[in-house]
Amino acid sequence: MLEHLERQEKLTGNQWRIIATANLGDMLDFFDFFLIGYVLAFIIGSWHLTFGQSAMILLASGLGAVPGAFFWGWMADRFGRRRIFMATALNVALATGIMALTPDQNAAIPGWLFLAFFRFFVGFGNAGLIAVDIPLVQEFVPAYKRGWVSGLTTVLLPAGNLLGAVSGAFLAPVIGWRGLFLIGLAPAALVLMIRYWVPESPHWLLRRGRMQEARKSLAWALQVDPRQINLPADIPDEVKAVPWRQLFRYPRSVAAACLTAISQTGGVGLLLWITALFVLVLRITPAEASYLMIYVSLVGIAGRLVCSYLSDAIGRRASGMLIGYAGAIAMALAGYLNSVWIGGVSLFFVLVMAQRFFGDGSYAIIGPYIAEVWPARLRASGMGFGYGVGNLGKIIGPLGLALIIGSSNYVTPKATLDAIVPAFLFLAFWYALAATAFWLVGFETKGRSIDEIDVSLTEAKA
Repeated sequence: MLEHLERQEKLTGNQWRIIATANLGDMLDFFDFFLIGYVLAFIIGSWHLTFGQSAMILLASGLGAVPGAFFWGWMADRFGRRRIFMATALNVALATGIMALTPDQNAAIPGWLFLAFFRFFVGFGNAGLIAVDIPLVQEFVPAYKRGWVSGLTTVLLPAGNLLGAVSGAFLAPVIGWRGLFLIGLAPAALVLMIRYWVPESPHWLLRRGRMQEARKSLAWALQVDPRQINLPADIPDEVKAVPWRQLFRYPRSVAAACLTAISQTGGVGLLLWITALFVLVLRITPAEASYLMIYVSLVGIAGRLVCSYLSDAIGRRASGMLIGYAGAIAMALAGYLNSVWIGGVSLFFVLVMAQRFFGDGSYAIIGPYIAEVWPARLRASGMGFGYGVGNLGKIIGPLGLALIIGSSNYVTPKATLDAIVPAFLFLAFWYALAATAFWLVGFETKGRSIDEIDVSLTEAKA
């Protein structure tokens, strides 16, 4: 039945609706995720927050992301992509919106503790949404477009941070910082879009033995009469949910997913420091450094677009090695050449721009890839596992930088010029590790249908 999908030559309007819904969901969820940074600017002084209290607020979402990706990925394999996609959107929206009720700092429940508690659940749902929507999108498109299309779902993630910046600058003075959290309820509207636009994955329905529903879902995506799609003669064997621990029966998939996903350690670490380093290295004001970050963000979006194309053009392994090694080299050179200027142009700034092109672009390759390296029955669970491990980078990055510069601030260690070379080598290592994993551990998924990957993995275990 699914051969109708593989023979498709052009995406339909309904398939683009699924892609648009996933993009919008990711953007709104990352708006909620980054919103706390702009809220803290309003309360850190008036509340007299200690370092430890600020640290707990900032780290809470990263801590929640790890179990959230595991949990929601497993739930999507057990109960379906569509239902869990809606649940993760509600998770993020409600956890953000309720922070509009944050009590004052001297209340019975201190405001910082209230924020930290619900920020944990923002991260829990945010990681879950990514773990669910990429497998969902992939299961509605043919194999030869899967890398490009699922890479596109990552393109608008930086726009979530941009929305947070705009809200903090223009809306917060009018509606207050608690009002910003009410805007964070926006992803709840996504549930209505999913409910009316997005059916359940035909792949998941087939594995559950729900043939008529699978045919209807596939016909909707292809915009054809369901009667044109023949039902399979036999009901698949895999009609029961499988235990999450079966992931570890596929050690190569575990290694490929985890070693590539952990590369985000390098990106998280760089973004913690880069604005401050622009001030120190380029000798400019913080406002000017923030302005330069607009260009860095735009280059990152361009990198995601280009890498989405490369994923299908030259294959996952080749593109993964290219962006990984290029990102590592650009990072290392930026550290070593931080004081070099050519014709009034800072090589540090140029190399950081290059690094963000490859570094941001890596998400458009690695994110979809870690959903592809699993048997069909474990795709969302495996995606959640890999993405959850990758989210450890939000802890490893700041911690590693703090240890390198000898700082006691493990959340936002202060950038220093003396530490720039060893710190950038530390960050470069994670991109090189991902590239090496693509080379030595990863296997190619380009042009192979989900069923073909499933068969090859199953035969390898037999």
